[in-house]
Amino acid sequence: MLSIEDALTLVRETARPLPVESVPLGDALGRTLAEDVASDCDVPPHDKALVDGYAVRSVDFQRRPTRDDPMPVELAVVEEVTAGAVPTVPLTAGHATRIMTGAPLPPGADAVIMVEDSTWQNESGVPLGVVQFQSALKLKPEMNLMRRATSIRQGQVVLHAGSELRPAEIGLLAEVGRRDVRVAGRPRVAVLATGNELVDAGLTPAAGQIRNSNGPMLLAWARRLGASTIDLGIARDDREAITRRVSEGLTADVLLLSGGVSAGVLDLVPEVLQSLGVRELFHKVDLRPGRPLWFGVHETEATRTLVFGLPGNPVGSLVCSEIFVSAALRRLAGHSAAEPPPLMATLDGEYHQRGDRPTYHPARLRHEGATAIVEPVVWHGSGDLRALAEANCWAIFPPGERHFQSGETIPCRPME
Repeated sequence: MLSIEDALTLVRETARPLPVESVPLGDALGRTLAEDVASDCDVPPHDKALVDGYAVRSVDFQRRPTRDDPMPVELAVVEEVTAGAVPTVPLTAGHATRIMTGAPLPPGADAVIMVEDSTWQNESGVPLGVVQFQSALKLKPEMNLMRRATSIRQGQVVLHAGSELRPAEIGLLAEVGRRDVRVAGRPRVAVLATGNELVDAGLTPAAGQIRNSNGPMLLAWARRLGASTIDLGIARDDREAITRRVSEGLTADVLLLSGGVSAGVLDLVPEVLQSLGVRELFHKVDLRPGRPLWFGVHETEATRTLVFGLPGNPVGSLVCSEIFVSAALRRLAGHSAAEPPPLMATLDGEYHQRGDRPTYHPARLRHEGATAIVEPVVWHGSGDLRALAEANCWAIFPPGERHFQSGETIPCRPME
């Protein structure tokens, strides 16, 4: 039986990044960038105003009014520049340009004064009128403006391969002129639930039957991590039925099998996988819940599939997915960043740990200021799906028997 870390190492070493593909920018959200991206332009492409107001020369404000000279500064407006327009009149002494947010600054301007700090009035002989600024205004050069290339220089690399493309990155790619982008492939995950006792969610279970919750849960979980999914439905505890469905699943990048991997008479999954040429890499992990976990790989000239035989109970199935399958999906999707370490949090309430395996207990994580607080939820064992619905993290307790006091610091892992 492998330790969690040894099993994780095998999973990471076995998973390989999928082939790179080019996709339209609108389809790139959540994908992993497979190339360094450099800007084709300066950003901003010109000196620009950051507020609506007036572009001015700070030298025109060097006269400081006194009690004997309380007059405001008055400048003639020579032009109006809106966003998308280009100034045509350079600023000279005694002049200002009315300007909108984002518009290019006229030559000679070195500050922008907000329109709220000005008073405009019409004046004969001055087509665009004059603007006055109160004597108390504190003007500094470079105020309310952004110089060309302050954010990005043409040719500068703005995103590196391995970056996750969130909405901000999508916007940045658009800003630097990318309509298409090269990304790591999107993993395809097939999910098969096994068991004579399972029926679809829309059916009323007969005596001895239960609804298939693992299949929909694992499909949703994989989609949330950015994978495309294949629903293989339910296979009865029959070699032929399991073999047929598993063969379909071996066309995907990852096959998740729920149930049938323990040591019972009808736990047929390992035998079927072996008959189909799936090479076993480990079976059983030092983990509670989730010990029966099975992992292997199936390789042909055309396909390479990572196969996870997950426990049939929902809590064990999900915790194994969160620890091991997520590591494989990250690797397949081209993520370069290391997986985050466990978060250290203060235990809210007492907890008594029993057994010789590390325990991942469903829990609620909250923050009070800068302090992370973790509270184990009421949990009635590995079949308690309700506890999962109340949890947003896993509280991690080491093996051995020990009583944990409220206020102790323990590791926890937020749920995906």
